[in-house]
Amino acid sequence: MTQRLWAALSEVQDPEMPVNLVDLGVIYAIHEADGVVEVDLTFTAMGCPASDFILDDVRERLLREPGVSEVRITVVWDPPWTTARMTEAGRDTLEAWGLAV
Repeated sequence: MTQRLWAALSEVQDPEMPVNLVDLGVIYAIHEADGVVEVDLTFTAMGCPASDFILDDVRERLLREPGVSEVRITVVWDPPWTTARMTEAGRDTLEAWGLAV
């Protein structure tokens, strides 16, 4: 089931950049047990102006998955996010938009 949840979050776009959260590397972990999904995620910067939108989008998307009844999100800052966490697809997307990574 966890792979399905990762795939679901790959549909959630960062509101400020044209890349999904999985390729951006901000999703650190996903755990599921008895319909409760726990997500560890970070932001690209402290004080991210889109943080509330991202949290709402993650919660909303996961709750659409069959069998998911609750979503708990933990924002983690350690390890800090860096561009090294991005997937190759994420880097390619940002570079195509003219953003250096």
